[in-house]
This record gives sequence, structure tokens and C-alpha cells, in this order.
Amino acid sequence: MAFLKKISAEAKADNNTGFGVNASSYGGRFVNKDGSANVQKRGMNYLNRISWYHTMLDMPRWKFIAIIVAFYTGVNFIFAALYYLIGIEYLDGIEATGSEWIKFGKAYFFSAQTFTTVGYGHISPNGVLTSALAATEALTGLLSFAIATGLFYGRFSKPKAFLKFSKNAVVAPYKNQRGLMVRVTPFKNTNLLDAEAKMTLAMSIPENGQMVNRFYSLDLELQRINSLTLSWTLVHPITEESPLSTFSRQDFETIEGEVIIYMKAFDDLFSATVAARTSYTFDEIIYGAKFEVMYAENEDKTKTILYLDKLDRYNKVEMD
Repeated sequence: MAFLKKISAEAKADNNTGFGVNASSYGGRFVNKDGSANVQKRGMNYLNRISWYHTMLDMPRWKFIAIIVAFYTGVNFIFAALYYLIGIEYLDGIEATGSEWIKFGKAYFFSAQTFTTVGYGHISPNGVLTSALAATEALTGLLSFAIATGLFYGRFSKPKAFLKFSKNAVVAPYKNQRGLMVRVTPFKNTNLLDAEAKMTLAMSIPENGQMVNRFYSLDLELQRINSLTLSWTLVHPITEESPLSTFSRQDFETIEGEVIIYMKAFDDLFSATVAARTSYTFDEIIYGAKFEVMYAENEDKTKTILYLDKLDRYNKVEMD
């Protein structure tokens, strides 16, 4: 604990991180690997604390498609059941003979045609109640497809930072000293300009007899670059002024800490600023390792090849 007290006395803590200072009230890591805050909200009705629009935009593609299909199938099943309960005889075009399952199936496909406003004309409603139900379903279908179209467009057009961070951070030799390094690369055909990065160290340290959360900005060799086209290795030189200056290999293995990365860049195709973030707990930091170079010239020396599968590769190196 002695060196932690030394850190708290010599390093200047940041108070604008938004994570709070009460260590006993905070559990686990501060930021998940995907960049989301490791916070679960309670104390309010679930429907009030969830933004369905943001949820539908952020969920995985397969889950989004599954919800759309499930909603479409479920709504048509409900309307088909209502048509069936009113009476199949009020749907012209459905024969009164045959099994009940066949009748229900025809009511279901009539519902699908009405919901999508296709209306092939093979089956039509007959009677006030059935016609009113069909009109209600047609309106529901129009509104549902308008919402679904908006969600599809929102997911397709949403500016997103197509940046991938290395699985691990490393501590490697750097200019006659040590350096904490994280690698990031764009993995889509995007043009990212004015890329900027920040690195923050988060730790729980003793102060006045109690544990508190403290955050320290880690200076980077380069905090901003004009264009991010290849890989970018973020380097924090571990100098005497660094909060990590007293850390040894054993300290990284035994102390609980977290390094948080914030990045933003201008995507000229979206004409918008995109952002990404991630974090590395101390057990995800490899001490005594150096990243492999992940790009090289091609055979005829006319292009540079960026090997995305080498993002996480590193070699062990000897360090004191």
C-alpha cells in the first residue's frame, strides 16, 4: 500500500471522469471491453429506463431481424385468431369444408395480405365486424412498416467508429524506459481524419483511512494524428512523472487497476465525428511484450498491406 499512497500524493487526479470516487459503492470494472459503462440501472420501472429506439439500433443484427420476424408473425397470428373467432364464414373465399387448421391457415395468410396491404383479392371480408377488423389491421400494418423502415434506416445510416482495439495492452521497452501500449486499427473501408485518443488510469487507493476511486490522465507520445489509415499504437511513456512509474511486473499481476481508452475521429463519408472506447484491467496487460508490425508492402512494392489478423499478436521481450 505504500506506493499507492505515494501515487495519491504525487500524481494529480482527474475529477471529471463521471465515475465517482466512492470505491465501496462501485463494483467490477468501470468500462466494459465493448466500450459500454459497466452500470446496471434500477429503482425505476423497466419500460421507463429503457430507450427502445436506442436498444433496437444497438442490438446485434441477428437479434434485430429475429425481433422483426417474430413481431410480424405474432401480430398476424393474433389477427388470424380474431378472424377465426368472428367466423370463417365472414371471409369470402374460404371454403366451409376442410379441417379447422386449414381454415385457420387461410385466415392467417389473409391477415398477412391485409397487414402488408397486398390484397390479392382471393379472400375478402364480409360483414361490418370483419371489415372493421381488416381496416384496423391495415392501419396497424402501415404504422408498423413505417416504424420498421425508420429502424432499418437508422441502423444503416448510424455513424459508427469501425475501430478495433487489441485484445491486450502491453508494457514494452520504449526509448530507454518503459511504455504502456495499446493498438487500434480501422477495419472497414472508412476514411478517419483528426483521430484523437485519451488514456486514463483508474484505481482504488487508500486516502484518509478509506478506499477511494482515483483517475489519472496518462500522457501519450502522440495524442492526435491527422489520418488513421493503418494501425496506431497508443504509447504512454512510463516516466518518473507517470502514475505507473513505481509499478513492477508483480504489481501489474497483483494490483487491481484499469486503463480506459477514449477515441474519436472525423469520418468524412458520414461527415460526422465518431467515437469508440474500451478498457484493460491490469490482468489484461502483458508485461514484457511488444506488438508485431501488422503492415508491409506488397510484392511489387506498389501498395501497403494491412494485416488485420495481426492486431493482437505480440512477442515476448526481456525487461527488468
